[in-house]
Amino acid sequence: MAVDLFWNDGERRKVHWLAWDKLCSSKLDGGLGFLNLEAFNLALLAKQLWRLLTWPDCLVSKVLKAKYFPRNHLFDAKVGTRPSYTWRSIIAAREFTIGMPLANWYRTFN
Repeated sequence: MAVDLFWNDGERRKVHWLAWDKLCSSKLDGGLGFLNLEAFNLALLAKQLWRLLTWPDCLVSKVLKAKYFPRNHLFDAKVGTRPSYTWRSIIAAREFTIGMPLANWYRTFN
């Protein structure tokens, strides 16, 4: 777990004095302002998904399309057999973002 990075002391067990969600909340809300890496990772993967959709002539888009969804659209693509870690992660971001209102993304990035 990520909290062990801050409280783990080798073989001795430590007490977690604050909940991880409290540490990740903003300083204005009384937290320590740590970055929520899971949410940050999903945001970066969603950005890659957006790039695949908006820049189809980019080399990465062409390679992923040729390998994983040559005959259909990105939103119809399956994970497939023996996918790369990158492709599995992009599919996970796709599943996360499907059905999410566009206003959420607008507020996040503006």
